[in-house]
Amino acid sequence: MLVAKKSQIILSTEFESELKILQDELKPHRVVGFLEDSFKLEHAKAVVSEAYISESEVKYIVLAGNSFTIEAQNSLLKVLEEPPKNIEFIIISPTKSNLLPTIRSRLPITKGQRVSQRVICELDISKLDYNDVFLFLKENARIKKDDAKRLLEALYFRAITVDKLILNEEQLDNFDKAYRLLDLNSRPQSVLAMVLMGFVIK
Repeated sequence: MLVAKKSQIILSTEFESELKILQDELKPHRVVGFLEDSFKLEHAKAVVSEAYISESEVKYIVLAGNSFTIEAQNSLLKVLEEPPKNIEFIIISPTKSNLLPTIRSRLPITKGQRVSQRVICELDISKLDYNDVFLFLKENARIKKDDAKRLLEALYFRAITVDKLILNEEQLDNFDKAYRLLDLNSRPQSVLAMVLMGFVIK
């Protein structure tokens, strides 16, 4: 049994299983789950309302989503930075790239039970030109949705960790939008093209 678990981000694709694990680990503490496919502003407002219901013991609020809108994340920033007394937050997301840097900087990141192996991206995003994008898309012409999601995470990791780029709002928004478009079964090549074109040196 884990005690005094702190606020954190868990990378996992199995929301319900992770919530069940947390409920078992954190007994007898109360664990309140907000599990959504797309985590939107109205869900974030419900989380904030739950957070301000006073508790005499620690309460854990679990937020999970395949995607998180920027509006939802911005509305959570204050409560994550200064949580009410006895409130801990646990965010579950399939990928870090779903979450704004301002969210990621506030919470430690851990891997859940079922996170896929990271794909390594060899593309130098800091020096992208149209030919690089064309060759990359040709190489991934028949990529499937789930593989495209892993590739998106690899591109994001490469951009911020290897190439050490500071992403602007449009580039961050493109990553967020790309994940949602893949969930809506948009053509993976088109989604990858949208993200990469945001980095092409004009």
